Amino acid sequence: MGIFSRLRTVIAANVNALINKAEKPEKMLNQILIDMSEQLIESKKAVAMAIADEKKLERETNSQKAQSDEWQRKAALAVQAGQDDLAKEALLRKQEYDNYYADYSKQWEAQKASVERLKNSLRELQAKIEEAQRKKNLLIARAKRAEAEQKIQDTMSGMDGNKDSFDTFNRMSQKVDELEARAEASKELSGFNADTDLEKKFAELEKTDTNADKLLADFKANMNALPDNSNSSSN
Repeated sequence: MGIFSRLRTVIAANVNALINKAEKPEKMLNQILIDMSEQLIESKKAVAMAIADEKKLERETNSQKAQSDEWQRKAALAVQAGQDDLAKEALLRKQEYDNYYADYSKQWEAQKASVERLKNSLRELQAKIEEAQRKKNLLIARAKRAEAEQKIQDTMSGMDGNKDSFDTFNRMSQKVDELEARAEASKELSGFNADTDLEKKFAELEKTDTNADKLLADFKANMNALPDNSNSSSN
């Protein structure tokens, strides 16, 4: 079980390092899942080695049992041949292999139990990583939403605390209204001046025409008042 303790330690260390760097949640979550996946691969390799050791112990146990059975067969053969001394030697060898078999059997059973625990832990770890992968997008969405809300709150707080900016904005708004009013007034005055100039032109024209009529009338009156030169020359 030590391998999974080390795995948790490594993952926790990586997570703490990322948090201390104040990385963005999306980057942190992706990196954490990468670390988890890499550690899962290493854990699978370690479990595979434990399984291989268990299989090796199984082979050794079966081998010791086979050797014990073989020396028992030889002891029986020696008894049948009337060679009790040889049978005793065979039985001593059998006893030796029986002891080996008992020791290997205990180790094999312990290793099998350990492998089962490792397999269960590995399946649990893999399930948690898969669950984390499924939740990652939800967590990222929640983090982005929280970040956006925080930015809005910070902006609102900054605006509430900076009344000078609002006062300046209001003054500028009033200034623009004033400039627009002046422009409209200038436009109206320009039109008024144009109309006045036009009226003056017509007034001058009427005045000119009236003077000409008067001059013509005076001229004609003076002509009528003069003596008739043609009559004088004939007399």
